[in-house]
Amino acid sequence: MIKKQLIMDKSLELFAKQGFKATSIQEITDSCGISKGAFYLSFKSKDTLFIALIDHFMKEVISDIDQLVRESDEKELLYNYYYHSFRNLSEKSAFAKIFIKEQMHFLDNEFIVKVQEYTELMHKSILFMIEKTYGAKVKEIKYDMVYSIQGLTKSYMELILFGNIQMDLDLLAKSLTEKTDLLANYMKTPYIKEDVYQLMKQPKKGVFSKEEITKIIDETLCTMETSIEKESLILLKGELAEPSMSEAMVKGLLENIKHHPNCKWAGYLLRMYFKMG
Repeated sequence: MIKKQLIMDKSLELFAKQGFKATSIQEITDSCGISKGAFYLSFKSKDTLFIALIDHFMKEVISDIDQLVRESDEKELLYNYYYHSFRNLSEKSAFAKIFIKEQMHFLDNEFIVKVQEYTELMHKSILFMIEKTYGAKVKEIKYDMVYSIQGLTKSYMELILFGNIQMDLDLLAKSLTEKTDLLANYMKTPYIKEDVYQLMKQPKKGVFSKEEITKIIDETLCTMETSIEKESLILLKGELAEPSMSEAMVKGLLENIKHHPNCKWAGYLLRMYFKMG
């Protein structure tokens, strides 16, 4: 697992510097100090490697955002969401630019379904944020607000990535919070209502079985040294198989793993499964 992460880290540096198509597998293996055989033990091809990078990127973004919206105070939630989203983008701008430039290369069905699944998970977190912030008063417009917030975020993300200007993230977050408040308080004619929202969802979007989560936990445990976080994840895996703990105990174990960089995705899926929020 360590070698796989090394390949991902080094390839990302090369893709950012010279582009996906211009980077050869030989250059990646030379940068890692490994053989081509070792590369193919981890990834079937350069395309497979790129999909793995997307997986890693999206899982980090979604798990971070979901944790933030569940832990933030209602009064600061919108600001925190926007500020964290744009700060995270700035920190990961190298990969974000590669993804935007190269995504046309990957327009097969598997890639499209994967992107749709991650989009729905993000929609789920945004909807939770809207309900937590505004409550019942946005009952008729909250589904339309999900797409409005996503549209606002996407537009300003492109400006940050390709605008070649220094962005004041604090001011941007305050401005978008104000715009969102205007939508919540004055929107009268939503285009997307609950029936349309449900029709637009894919059959399996956002749904992970107990078996799938267990497999992800096992993969995560392989990357971890002995620690309180690893022991907590092992206990959570046991709870997944045979529930016996109180809600407070499960919350405590989730709290233990939330800051470990390798546990973000497993923690997110466990929060969804145990309905902790």
